[in-house]
Amino acid sequence: MLANREGQKVPSVTFRARENNQWVDITTDDIFAGKTVVVFALPGAFTPTCSSTHVPGYNDLAKVFKGNGVDEIVCISVNDTFVMNEWAKDQRADHIRLLPDGNGDFTEGMGMLVDKTDLGFGKRSWRYSMLVKDGTIEKMFIEPDEPGDPFKVSDADTMLNYINAQAEKPKTVSLFTKVGCPFCAKAKQTLSENGLDYEEIVLGQNITLRSLRAMTGATTVPQVFIDGRLIGGSEAVTSYFAA
Repeated sequence: MLANREGQKVPSVTFRARENNQWVDITTDDIFAGKTVVVFALPGAFTPTCSSTHVPGYNDLAKVFKGNGVDEIVCISVNDTFVMNEWAKDQRADHIRLLPDGNGDFTEGMGMLVDKTDLGFGKRSWRYSMLVKDGTIEKMFIEPDEPGDPFKVSDADTMLNYINAQAEKPKTVSLFTKVGCPFCAKAKQTLSENGLDYEEIVLGQNITLRSLRAMTGATTVPQVFIDGRLIGGSEAVTSYFAA
């Protein structure tokens, strides 16, 4: 059983990272001193659960966390800085700091370094999350010690529920567009002015006209979905917020 370190200080280590094509040293004091930080750790960059669910979950809820007193969200993995930087770009994880624990020093200090040589991974981090205040661990959610890669308690929703069970989560918005469409630009502006982040799906790049028609019944863009409900085009979006 992996040990819970609630009430203890995080390990004191220095992370080697690349920022703006320069090597930088980032200490645990730089990250945690005087701040409230949510940390989630995972087995590896570009791996399935980490890429499809773990990172996107925290990135999507980042503004809600910050609205509830969290200064920063940090993702830690036993990967080098080049891999983590490329993964951040691939994930478009603009609201999270992806921190490379290349030598596993922090992970080992947390008692979360596990052997995954059977997968050809070597030593990697067990999956967990924690809330850290001024360097002291207030709460940890550690995945159960069972075969495989369990993902049951270290997710963003579980952490947010601990911090504030009444926190209002952001609406899920998808926007179908095409390049050069002025009505699409208007819809995007309206969404932004009303504080909504959105996923843009570009006709001809991410989706075909046939798929658009199958999903929306329409052959024109933009088409906007909010929380699974089809709102429609730019005028419909304006009316939605006016109502």
